[in-house]
Amino acid sequence: MKGSFITFEGIDGSGKTTQLNKLAESLRNSGRDVLVTCEPGGTPLGKEIRKAFLETKQDVEPLAELLLFAADRAQHVQHLIRPALAAGRIVISDRYADATVAYQGAGRGFDLELVERVIAIATNGLKPDLTLFFDIDPHQAVDRMAFRGEHKMNRMDLESLEFYTRVREGYLKIAAAEPKRFRVIDAGRSVDEIAEETLEIVKENLARV
Repeated sequence: MKGSFITFEGIDGSGKTTQLNKLAESLRNSGRDVLVTCEPGGTPLGKEIRKAFLETKQDVEPLAELLLFAADRAQHVQHLIRPALAAGRIVISDRYADATVAYQGAGRGFDLELVERVIAIATNGLKPDLTLFFDIDPHQAVDRMAFRGEHKMNRMDLESLEFYTRVREGYLKIAAAEPKRFRVIDAGRSVDEIAEETLEIVKENLARV
């Protein structure tokens, strides 16, 4: 029995993690077998990579950033996601390969052909069945991150407004190119409104699968 692979994407401060947890709770309450994971950090090795990358005080070379995320993803796919899908579980990941296209491609300016090659190696061709992009104005996202306080912020939260604008544009280009997989959700509304739409979209997708 094949499971279902759902990914949540959005710029930092979009509220996607809150929505992921609400969705997982709703699906579990309806009797679904759900595995929640994240990138980076979905595996024990990934947690070490996440800690080293996001909490470091050193300047991180952009190419090192790209390859660290790829290493995390390769471990994540082979040791967690594929086995869970093979067992028929619903896997919901907070970020996946689209984040690399948006952040390292559009945000950092890496050549997209290079980014896609790195992604293909790390994922071994595994793509989500459904991707939800929580779209928010970068100004609002930056304001939300500032409200979190420094103790909850990591290295990526300190990027500029211009960086997050490029990342958002990168995500929207993916959405335009893959409308069947990629669904854009207005993340500027109330938490409950967003959760209701998210659940409806996911239920429709699971019914087709």
